[in-house]
Amino acid sequence: MRLNQVTVPLGDYEASKAFYLKLGLKLIVDAPPRYARFEMPEGGSTFSIEKVDGVSGSAWPLIWFESDRLDELVAELKAKGVVFERDPETMTYLWRVATLRDPAGNMLALYHAGENRLDPPWRVKS
Repeated sequence: MRLNQVTVPLGDYEASKAFYLKLGLKLIVDAPPRYARFEMPEGGSTFSIEKVDGVSGSAWPLIWFESDRLDELVAELKAKGVVFERDPETMTYLWRVATLRDPAGNMLALYHAGENRLDPPWRVKS
């Protein structure tokens, strides 16, 4: 089994679409004003936004986008006007993480984990 995509709610279609394009995602389905699907810049995963009446973003779920060049990416996005809630910081679980919200209020984490994503020092041994 593989994870295909995550879909998050949107409030303003055009604002959400523009935000994810600014992050570098490639638009592959454009069905305004209710739905858009994007391909991630690396790895072939997809990500969607959809208008869902009565649903808006919050702190959960937290959507994680990985980048091998996290600090440079955050600097580039800030130069484009993207606002971060937390700048890149190395966490106790050994991932480097920056957080931000999309226009609908969904929480995103941009991160770099390297080998610690699948093989942290505390990984359960089989």
